[in-house]
Amino acid sequence: MVSIFAPMSISRLVLFILVFLMGSCTPVTQSSVNSESNPKALRLIDIAYEADIKTVQLHPVNAPIEPAVTSMGKWDLLLEFDDLRTDRDTYYARVIHCNYDWTKSDLQDLDFMTLFNEFPITNNEFSVDTHIPYVHYWFNLPPVKIPGNYVLVVYRGSNKEDIILTKRFMVFDNLVTFTGERNLIGSGAIANLNQQLNFTVNYGNLEILNPMIDVHVNISQNHRWDNVIKDAKPSFVREIEKELEYRFFEESKMFSGGSEFRFFDLRSLNYPGRNVASVIKTKKPFEAYIDKDKSRRDEAYSQYDDLNGAFNIDNLDYRDLAFTNYVNVNFTLASPPVNGDVFVTGAFSNWNLNQENKMQYDSVQKTYTSKMLLKQGWYDYQYVVKSSQLPYYYFEGSHFETENYYEIFVYHRPYQPRADLLIGYLRLEKNPR
Repeated sequence: MVSIFAPMSISRLVLFILVFLMGSCTPVTQSSVNSESNPKALRLIDIAYEADIKTVQLHPVNAPIEPAVTSMGKWDLLLEFDDLRTDRDTYYARVIHCNYDWTKSDLQDLDFMTLFNEFPITNNEFSVDTHIPYVHYWFNLPPVKIPGNYVLVVYRGSNKEDIILTKRFMVFDNLVTFTGERNLIGSGAIANLNQQLNFTVNYGNLEILNPMIDVHVNISQNHRWDNVIKDAKPSFVREIEKELEYRFFEESKMFSGGSEFRFFDLRSLNYPGRNVASVIKTKKPFEAYIDKDKSRRDEAYSQYDDLNGAFNIDNLDYRDLAFTNYVNVNFTLASPPVNGDVFVTGAFSNWNLNQENKMQYDSVQKTYTSKMLLKQGWYDYQYVVKSSQLPYYYFEGSHFETENYYEIFVYHRPYQPRADLLIGYLRLEKNPR
C-alpha cells in the first residue's frame, strides 16, 4: 500500500485541492450600481463618482450650452470639470464605445480608436481667491474611427478602477436623409399638453437587410436623459423605396411639452440677478436663496426665452472665470405634501434623480426645500415628481406651445463591425422664437 504522505502523493493531493478550490469559487462580478458598498462601479451614464468633482460639462468648443454631439472628422468636443481640492491631481481619460441602448459594445479599443486608449489630462488652472479653492481641468476629446455612442471615463492616476466621472457623447456620420412632415396632432386634451414629431428616414445609400431589427431610433428632448424615447419603431416600412416612416399618434409616443424652464441669474454675488431673493455673506461659501416657487400646473402658458434646461458658467463680478465662486443655492417650493418624491433638476444635475437633488418637506413652513453647491452662472431648473400616481410634470404643467428642441438619432448594426453605428442625426426646433 502506498502511503498518502509519500512525496509524489502529497504533490498530487495539493494539486487536487487547488483545482477543487478554483472550481468551487465563483468570481465576484462588479456591481452595476454605484452604491455605498461599491461607489466606484462603472456606470455608463453622466455622473460624478466623488463629491468633490463638480460642474462637469462636455460640449463643443466655444458653445458651452450645446449638446455633446459632433460629426465624424470634426473633433470639437471639450470636457471641463472642477476638483474642489487645493492640490493638483493626475487624471487620465479613456473612451468606451456603446450600443444604441448605452450598453457596452463588444468592440475592442483598436476597433474604434486611432490612438492608444489612455489620455493624460494636462490642462488645469487653480482658482483665484475663491471661498472654496478648486482646480479647473479641461480636455479636448480624441478622434474616433467610427460613429456611435461613446462614454468618456476619467480616472485617477494609473488606476482605471478609481473613476471620478463618466460623461456621454455622440459622434455621427449622416448616411441617411430625413424628410419632415407636417405634425398631425391628436384631438382633445392630448393636443394641449404634448408635442408630436413625424418624420421619414431614407436609407437609399445603404444595404440594410432587415431594418426592423438592424435599425434603432432614439429621440431626445433638449438633450435630457430622463425622458428619452428609446428604439422607436417605424409606423411604415417601405423596403422598395428604402424608407422608414415614423408617425406618433399615441400619447405614449409623444413628448410632454412641459413649460419654459424656471431660471435664476447668479452671475454676480454683489448684484444678484433675476429670481435670486438674497445672498447671505456672513459665512463662506455664501448662501443664495432663490425666490420661493409655487406650482404652475394650472397656469396658462407663459412665453419667455430659456436655455432649454442648460446652464452657463459666468462671473460678472470678475471677468476672469478663475475668480468664479461656489455658492450654496437654496431652492424652496411651496406646496402641500404630495404622494411621491420631489426633485429639483436640470442639466446641472445631469438630469439624474438622486439624493443630491432630492427635496425634503418642511411640514412647519409647508414647503419642499433643497440645497445644492453650484458655481456662479445662469441656471435653468424645474421641479419633477417621481410617483406612481402623479405625472412627472405635476408642478410644472405641460403645454404644446413650449419651445423645445428635439434630436433624432438613427443607429444601424451592420454585419461588420457588430455594433450599433450612429448613421443619422437631426436636430429639430419646436416652436422656435
